[in-house]
Amino acid sequence: MSTPEPRPAPDPPGTLELPAGVRRRLAAVTHSVLVDTHTLTQVRERFDAEQADTLGRYLASAQSPNTLRAYRTDWTAFTAWCLAEQRQALPAEPVDVAVYLAACAHTRTEQGTAWALATPTLERRAAAIAAVHGAHGLASPTRSDVVRMTLRGIRRTRAARPRRKDPVTLTTLEALLAVRPPEGFPGGVARRRDAVLLLTGFAGALRRSELAALTFDDITVRTDAASGAPALIVHLGATKTDQDGRRGQVVALPRGRHRSTCPLCAFADWAELLDALHQGGQEGVRELLDGARPQAAAAAHRCDRPHHHDLADGRSRPLLPTVSRHGRVGERPMSGRAVGELVKRYAARAGLDPDDFGGHSLRAGFATQAALGGATDRQIMRQGRWTNPRTVHDYIRTANPLEDNAVTRLGL
Repeated sequence: MSTPEPRPAPDPPGTLELPAGVRRRLAAVTHSVLVDTHTLTQVRERFDAEQADTLGRYLASAQSPNTLRAYRTDWTAFTAWCLAEQRQALPAEPVDVAVYLAACAHTRTEQGTAWALATPTLERRAAAIAAVHGAHGLASPTRSDVVRMTLRGIRRTRAARPRRKDPVTLTTLEALLAVRPPEGFPGGVARRRDAVLLLTGFAGALRRSELAALTFDDITVRTDAASGAPALIVHLGATKTDQDGRRGQVVALPRGRHRSTCPLCAFADWAELLDALHQGGQEGVRELLDGARPQAAAAAHRCDRPHHHDLADGRSRPLLPTVSRHGRVGERPMSGRAVGELVKRYAARAGLDPDDFGGHSLRAGFATQAALGGATDRQIMRQGRWTNPRTVHDYIRTANPLEDNAVTRLGL
């Protein structure tokens, strides 16, 4: 039986249709675009294969997986365009890069009502081209005036305030929690996981990538010595603003005022379910969910007596694994994109416009709700790990435009 050929990669915007052989060759690229394979070949010749492989692994880990994935997609799009236009991709001529970016910027969606690629996407494509050239010891064509002026012209042509996703405030959060799948099996599995996702993302002001990367090893339950109140302590690894994970950022999630919006209770419910899965399989999960009291009747907090689980065992079990519609828990974590799609899906169920919401809505919602509740800039920045006060001020103005507004003092 013959091995099926790999599926060709889709043509990037603004390219001609590529020959099948070229498309297959592009789809077969598996190495990191930021690793100079020629240099690794020299290492193999001067040293040995083991040392070259070791060096290659560290070079490949220099960027986050999301960055590598994006750069590989961007570089594939550029090389496909170069092949179609009979241009050289590495090293690339600055004029060719400028023409490519202009062609991408000029491309619209099939409906013709919007640009096919956003300005940040075009800037990332230029950054990918620069990164690949730098990884191969070549001067970057993006530093030339023609490329820089082209990008500046694209920004000025499209000059408009970017549309931000709406924040998930407390009222919206309660609406999203209310439209989760019903209790019982199998819907109760996703119901419990999604409560952890929504409440942890909101209270922790987490980015969608940070949520997706969390494992049970990252979370501990701590009891305050003075008050006796429990809290979840979330240890973040590499983040967008700390890609090497050197700062060891920590986020504390205190007990919620109500059981239905308490991050600790949601965590305890979810850990209990996963323990039942590991001990009794799907039947153990079914027995737990079918025998559980309806949450409406269970108004009392359960975080006063947290469930002691064995999930933080050093094996990096994902906090938010995939869950099928049949209630089966996967071994892989949700992706950052899946986190955003889940928020949009619940927004639609709650009767809201899903286009107004996304993965960032939880983080934005924390800042907005905290500002409405009277939290100081410093308190908001500390929890959200923001370093620029202007970002927080944007959320505060969104929350209450009349707060600290000089117009109210004009005596009109």
